[in-house]
Amino acid sequence: MTLEKIKIGIIGGAGYTGGELLRILLHHPRAEIAFVHSISNAGNQISDVHADLFGETDLRFTDALQTDVDVLFFCLGHGKSAEFLQANPLPESMKIIDLSQDFRDTSNGFIYGLPELNRERINAANRVANPGCFATAIQLALLPLAKAGLLNEEIHVSAITGSTGAGQSLSPTTHFSWRNNNVSVYKPFQHQHLREIRQSLRSLQPSFKKQINFIPYRGDFTRGIFASAYLPCELDESEAVVLFTDFYAPHPFVRVSPQNPNLKQVVNTNNNILHLEKHDDTLLIISVIDNLVKGASGQAVQNMNLMFSLEETAGLRLKPVAF
Repeated sequence: MTLEKIKIGIIGGAGYTGGELLRILLHHPRAEIAFVHSISNAGNQISDVHADLFGETDLRFTDALQTDVDVLFFCLGHGKSAEFLQANPLPESMKIIDLSQDFRDTSNGFIYGLPELNRERINAANRVANPGCFATAIQLALLPLAKAGLLNEEIHVSAITGSTGAGQSLSPTTHFSWRNNNVSVYKPFQHQHLREIRQSLRSLQPSFKKQINFIPYRGDFTRGIFASAYLPCELDESEAVVLFTDFYAPHPFVRVSPQNPNLKQVVNTNNNILHLEKHDDTLLIISVIDNLVKGASGQAVQNMNLMFSLEETAGLRLKPVAF
């Protein structure tokens, strides 16, 4: 028996998230890519832009919008998804998964697409806003504490991301000669992902009003996020491990590890590894993800799986790079 395929369109398929989405969907058992939209690359072969897909697909980019698809992924720059929707009204029945930050505010009709927080709502949703990459790593480090009402002090977070987190457009801080063998801080205490993090934490612990002191770093590597969060906590280490393990037991991509993790354990996967340590009165939570997979395109496919009542892990059983 042949299972019916899900017809998929991708808007903005020439960037990092578009390429990563294609890499995953081309091997998804239920996915059929109907078209990949890019105005600047219309007519070009996809493999001419995404060289890793040479021999994997003969698809070409198009500047034509097709509306006879089941789901549309937006892989556009921030602000561009809202513009596209305004210029191109789409059928209400069409499912949309947006990877920009345009619709992450829960007042706009989109469901916030963090499955470990909103799985049931995503199941019933037609429009989903994919979380930010830093936001995903940090929220996964804090959600169990919020659910237990234990976020009662200021939270301190530092996190470093690879260069792909800045997108494909060139800027002075994305050039190889600047980025290589270099580390820098950007947007300290005011990163745009803080808003969605607070929104999610307050959905579980409405009383949470403490400061999140977040220092983001640019790393001299291409992909991955390594985040460390710490705060005073009344739980001892074993109690915290039980809390986190129980919270994430139903969620296939989050693993609580007794060992201090490293980025290569998650790069190229949709996995999140968490590690907890107690130092005096302070609980340290380390959280690692691939910013392009669990932090973007992989999580978008995870949301698609939930929206179409598929196995949540379909197309996402990916092996880490290891070396």
